[in-house]
Amino acid sequence: QVQLVESGGGLVQPGGSLRLSCAASGSIFRINAMGWYRQAPGQERELVATITSGGSTNYADSVKGRFTISRDNAKNTVYLQMSSLKPEDTAVYYCNANIKHYIISPYDSHWGQGTQVTVSS
Repeated sequence: QVQLVESGGGLVQPGGSLRLSCAASGSIFRINAMGWYRQAPGQERELVATITSGGSTNYADSVKGRFTISRDNAKNTVYLQMSSLKPEDTAVYYCNANIKHYIISPYDSHWGQGTQVTVSS
């Protein structure tokens, strides 16, 4: 099976920075797109940023210019550098990865357990 383990969340003041990490492990042949999503209380889960295996990125308008997604393919790890954080960035952040377990298997979508990010003074 596959596990996605996130780390790096916490409490930060407005204007501050945090770096999230998500490492995939287990039965992995290849990983296609990886990404970060977030869900605030009472809200639906929304896309924050995605990155392909080739490094192409996509960002939600609300985080453009403040967040940067990157990945280390050798480590099966995706990162989210968050800067100029605002109270409205407060949410549980989830990692997602599209993973091919074996050479003949299709890509399956996997989610991490989530990590809390709270932006407050």
